[in-house]
Amino acid sequence: MNPPYKKLSAGSNARLALRRVGIETSNLYAAFLALAVRLLDNGGELVAITPRSFCNGPYFRPFRKAFLGAMSLRRIHVFESRTAAFSSDDVLQENVIIHAIKGEQSSNVVISSSAGPDDDAITLRTVPFESIVSVGDPEQFIHVVPDEIGQHAADLFARFNCSLADLDLGVSTGRVVDFRAKSFLRQDPDLTTGPLIYPTHLQDGAVAWPKVSKKPNALVDCAETATLWMPSGTYVLVKRFSSKEEKRRVVAAVFDPAVIPAKKVGFENHLNVFHTKGTGLAPNLARGLSAFLNSTLVDTCFRHFSGHTQVNATDLRNMKYPTRNILHELGRRLRHTPASQEEIDHLVAELSWSSG
Repeated sequence: MNPPYKKLSAGSNARLALRRVGIETSNLYAAFLALAVRLLDNGGELVAITPRSFCNGPYFRPFRKAFLGAMSLRRIHVFESRTAAFSSDDVLQENVIIHAIKGEQSSNVVISSSAGPDDDAITLRTVPFESIVSVGDPEQFIHVVPDEIGQHAADLFARFNCSLADLDLGVSTGRVVDFRAKSFLRQDPDLTTGPLIYPTHLQDGAVAWPKVSKKPNALVDCAETATLWMPSGTYVLVKRFSSKEEKRRVVAAVFDPAVIPAKKVGFENHLNVFHTKGTGLAPNLARGLSAFLNSTLVDTCFRHFSGHTQVNATDLRNMKYPTRNILHELGRRLRHTPASQEEIDHLVAELSWSSG
């Protein structure tokens, strides 16, 4: 099948009809797949070309659990171009062809990849199912590692075993939804406002504020905006959406209160914010975490489960991280001089081996 792609709002007739038969999903293509699974007998086969968005993220969690509980994945082919497979449609994400058989999961899955439908240079490898869906992963993210270089990165990344909870860190989306706070937004800061940080303010691993752009730079500090602020501190910010011109999926930067002094700060909703129980991080830890997130290693491994432009807080929570000591050391080494991408990648690789 080549099911239709269309987002389903929570109150739509299609969404309500699906709920009546026990299916919860946010897109029509996943609904077609879920209904097809219901129609198959044991041993029945399914081949489908779809966007890759079901592989990760909270919206497709119920679908992933139901699909993987009923079907045995046999082969996944990924088109690495975001536009080649559906060039006439507005689907800006990688696409996959899946082959699955209804019944108990087999031990191995064939992974293949190509740039697009017309590319004859296809990579092909067989991997254990546990390398695609990690044992014990409550989100059941589907990781697609298409080649040996990617597998080397995945093996290196697997040396990290700390969750954000282990690091005593949290990540959440920025509190300021600008269209809801429109009357309190200001282009220029003044004595009645505090800094408001948008993705456009992230530049070369730091926050450049204020900035001349279409986006405002400030939020009025008043009773109506009291719940939108975070206390001044050192935070790590990650863009929730990567733009077309950016080469990397994960774009991180450090908010430094020494550079932007203020009692409180507002972060717009298109940012993910790393914090410690709602407050800032130790500066070295923040610098190390930001460098780690900006590394080629993280970018490569993030692409193994995410084929679209969005970086959800759930994705960042589900990742594993180096220990606090390694992140502190990475931040300490990068404290005095701006580091190039090559230097960041070298340090991350070097310190990853010390993670055991």
